[in-house]
Amino acid sequence: MQPDTASASQSTRSSAALLLEVALQPMKSAFVGKDEIIDLIGVCLVGRENLFLHGPPGTAKSALIQDLARRIDGRVFDYLLTRFTEPNELFGPFDIRKLREGELVTNTEGMLPEAALVFLDELLNANSAILNSLLLVLNERVFRRGRETRALPLVMVVGASNHLPEDEALGALFDRFLVRVPCCNVPQEELSHVLHAGWNLDAPLSQPASPGISIDVIRQLQAAVRTIDVTAIRPAYVDLIQRLRHAGIAISDRRAVKFQRLIAASALLCDRQIAEPSDLWPLRYTWDTVEQQEVLAALVKDAMERHASASTGRVHPRSAGIDKPDVEALARDLDRIAGRLGEKELPAAERSVLRDQLSILAGRCPWVSDAQQQGFLQGRIDEIWKLFAEPA
Repeated sequence: MQPDTASASQSTRSSAALLLEVALQPMKSAFVGKDEIIDLIGVCLVGRENLFLHGPPGTAKSALIQDLARRIDGRVFDYLLTRFTEPNELFGPFDIRKLREGELVTNTEGMLPEAALVFLDELLNANSAILNSLLLVLNERVFRRGRETRALPLVMVVGASNHLPEDEALGALFDRFLVRVPCCNVPQEELSHVLHAGWNLDAPLSQPASPGISIDVIRQLQAAVRTIDVTAIRPAYVDLIQRLRHAGIAISDRRAVKFQRLIAASALLCDRQIAEPSDLWPLRYTWDTVEQQEVLAALVKDAMERHASASTGRVHPRSAGIDKPDVEALARDLDRIAGRLGEKELPAAERSVLRDQLSILAGRCPWVSDAQQQGFLQGRIDEIWKLFAEPA
């Protein structure tokens, strides 16, 4: 390794360690039951991709990003969208002084175009007036208004909503968020810990903010992602993408290309220069509907196990996932498959997709620890298999 290369590699390792030490680990200590979201925030920051939080009000979506903003030394912009939000509220008004001179120039001071980190709450309330501008911001990191075009200093955009898109226009907006993660209330047994952590969380707000991690360090990590070798993982990755598509999970070529950055980001955060099968874990979060989450988790876990190789270093803790299946999610997925099979004139292609999904869910059933629940689910699976034997 050449001296300059070695120096750059050492600098990258120090930057990754700093991100973990100054931002991600303290956030995990402050927020109970949010480790999954915080790990995804870290990977998306390094991979320069957008993150979508899905969950009901009061589940700390805003608080998480506000806490992250206090730990990053860069400009932050957050806004609650409504159906009536106008472009000026996000991007700034026209500069009156320039307008008098006949120029249409936006005064972006303190607005989204000057921010490094952006949080858009209730994202899916976006109306057509701001939709096109947001699409360009999210996909190309560019602000365009009339003849005015400027590159944006964005490192990440986080969107949040308590519902998923229902119309095609919002679907295009949702598609710009590569990673989607549920943000739910914590289990009842952890409620006392939440109350304690929530009480303590307010205390630092009255104190001067401690120096956070520089936004330049984040940009250094984002540039270093391109130095990670992903060639060895590509055959396993291609195989996984094909299996996901066959299971009815739509992954466009564009999304498949972009996910390589998150795979590389996972390796970089683990102090490796070569991506490994364990780095495929971010693909668990490319779902479009809640019903796809269990299927995705099973397929990604299977891909990591089938292509497992001797690790050349640390593996990301999130790669282990959650081995125990979600019993309620399994039951919902089985009901959904049964319901679709009960419809008349179901296309053969969709029957094939449903058959593959049922096979995946059947493979998850033996991992249910409660014998009674496992017996119920297995009986349901057997009933649905019989539906496939009936004439279409």
